[in-house]
Amino acid sequence: MQDKAVVTKPIRSLDDAIERCQTLGMRLSRQRRYILELLWQEQEHLSAREIYDRLNRQGREIGHTSVYQNLEALSEQGVIECLERSDGRLYGHISDSHSHVNCLDSQRIIDITVELPEDLIRQVEAQTGIKITDYRIDFFGVQTAADETK
Repeated sequence: MQDKAVVTKPIRSLDDAIERCQTLGMRLSRQRRYILELLWQEQEHLSAREIYDRLNRQGREIGHTSVYQNLEALSEQGVIECLERSDGRLYGHISDSHSHVNCLDSQRIIDITVELPEDLIRQVEAQTGIKITDYRIDFFGVQTAADETK
């Protein structure tokens, strides 16, 4: 389990992710570096199978087991994001707090940063009796006509 008192700097780049691995004492194997590079290059949420397929298409030979073990280690240590979905896990490059827009048409998940107004956070605290220290919001929607040209 990651020591949050020691590791507080958010991961904003591939270099930050590599530095976090080193700070945590994680061995930065060739396969682990391949996975981190791919997630930062693609900047989308991918399944373990998609990661395996894309790495092998790039000529970066890596086994299924190695992909799964490295994804588990990286997500467990907070270096990458792991989203639990009904159809399996998806992995992303951003590990610090952020929200998602889920496109119901394309199944794409877009990372966004949303800051709620302080009075809304206080309202939630008053209703629940719980001090809010962090939050993530999931938005769901369909593509608009303007988005279809992208």
